[in-house]
Amino acid sequence: MPGSRNWVRPSSWVLEPTPSSVAPRGQWSNADMDPVPISLRTWTTWNFVAYWITSAANVAAWELASSMLAIGLSWRQALAAIAIGHTLISVVIVLNGTIGARLHIPFPVLIRSSFGFWFSYFAVISRVALSMFWFGIQSYTGGESVYQMLKAIWPSIAHLPNHLPENAGITTTSMLTYFLFWTVQFPFMLLSPQKIRWLFVVKSIIVPVTWVAMLTWSIIRVPTSISLEPQHTALSGSELDWAYMSAINSALGVWLTVGVNIPDFSRYAKHERSQLIQLVVIPQAFTLVGFIGIAVTSAGQTMYGETIWDPLKLVDRWDNRAAAFFVALSFVLATIGTNVSANSLSAANDMTALLPRYINIRRGQVLCAIFGGWSLCPWKILDSAPGFLSFMSGYTIFLAPFAAIMATDYWLVHRGRVDVPAMYDPKGRYRYWHGINYRALVALLLTAPPAIPGLIASLRAEVNVGGALHLFQIDSLFGFFAGGFVYWTLSTLFPNSETRLPGKLGDDVEAMTSEVESEGKADEDPEKCTSFSS
Repeated sequence: MPGSRNWVRPSSWVLEPTPSSVAPRGQWSNADMDPVPISLRTWTTWNFVAYWITSAANVAAWELASSMLAIGLSWRQALAAIAIGHTLISVVIVLNGTIGARLHIPFPVLIRSSFGFWFSYFAVISRVALSMFWFGIQSYTGGESVYQMLKAIWPSIAHLPNHLPENAGITTTSMLTYFLFWTVQFPFMLLSPQKIRWLFVVKSIIVPVTWVAMLTWSIIRVPTSISLEPQHTALSGSELDWAYMSAINSALGVWLTVGVNIPDFSRYAKHERSQLIQLVVIPQAFTLVGFIGIAVTSAGQTMYGETIWDPLKLVDRWDNRAAAFFVALSFVLATIGTNVSANSLSAANDMTALLPRYINIRRGQVLCAIFGGWSLCPWKILDSAPGFLSFMSGYTIFLAPFAAIMATDYWLVHRGRVDVPAMYDPKGRYRYWHGINYRALVALLLTAPPAIPGLIASLRAEVNVGGALHLFQIDSLFGFFAGGFVYWTLSTLFPNSETRLPGKLGDDVEAMTSEVESEGKADEDPEKCTSFSS
């Protein structure tokens, strides 16, 4: 049957071009890459609140304070560092998020205006690899949550024989629970950004209530006067100063990835002001989760005689099977929401830019689930390559300049006057020099490499790099401010006249997308499709 074999032909997977108001003739785009039409701008203020409450409710945020207490800070100092770091990253997120809310375009398209059409692919490919990597790691955490759920129902699963070889890096039980989590998570990969917001709403209600219940339980079992008050810092002088700056840097760096790709979500905002609430909700949500992590862990230390930062291992100690089940369920939901918001959707948006003829957001998420979930074998990474895990965590030395260059280019260099159609055209005004904006390249080369010696020293304790280690401890802070300053300086001293627009040209995005929606076809007049700006 010839028809049954059509699916193996590349031509059968080609996405039908949709009416586009921006992509030039002969250049492939698709509906997921184009500016979001008015009818699909459905994210309200409360959706952004739900988004960040769900993002804060994850195991990494719970454990964030652990690294701060481990280097000698008190719990009060750790909480203050979390609040300051997340306040700083909220400013970065709103700066870049406002661009997406104004222009309604995704990160891989927007970054072309600052990096150049072809150099932007370096940032895009980097983001794809990073997103798929963390998708797999988060999925493994989700599998551990499923294990606690099953153990609460059938305690005998703890004694399930292992039939996998030792070098597999995973047991039969862990593979079973990982597969179950991946299977439950997969249908969410098929939802559009407009529909996935309801997952964030549900998660923002269920997970915080469960975690506050855990906080209440810990305070009842062990009052804070016993669990928290005895904890004081033993650091002083410059040692305390560097530890505190490192803690702030850690809080800032955790969400730099969203600081870069927030336009992927803010472009769906119903109004530009809808996403401004992020300035308030991010610091509050993450500081609360940090406190819950500290309080519950400290109570567990008093009850069990050891520090258990992993909340799932703490749940494993409980005798109340019903409580263990529902708390583990909340972590399953938390992990799915974080994996979708921070990893799969980001990877999918980036892949649409790499192969817009064949990949849209849905297909991109499916590819992320397959390659990130299985091809990368996250259990092998966690079992035998902790150094590689630390290296990937240190990738913020590149993300910080990415975020800074995007914000600096739009707000300071071009002052909000940009040409959206040119971002879809390799021969447009953002081609710079052979598709490379050397100002962005130089900014990256001057700000990212200085932190590499410190990164190496963090991976290999025997390597002594002296004061360079301190630079790595503040790599996110250094990368953002230094990267933005270098880019602004080069753009001021050596401006590109072709990208400097005198003012608002052409129709605005709303008018053009509205016209496309109503007519069902792209505007044929090139004079009416020149430039968009703020």
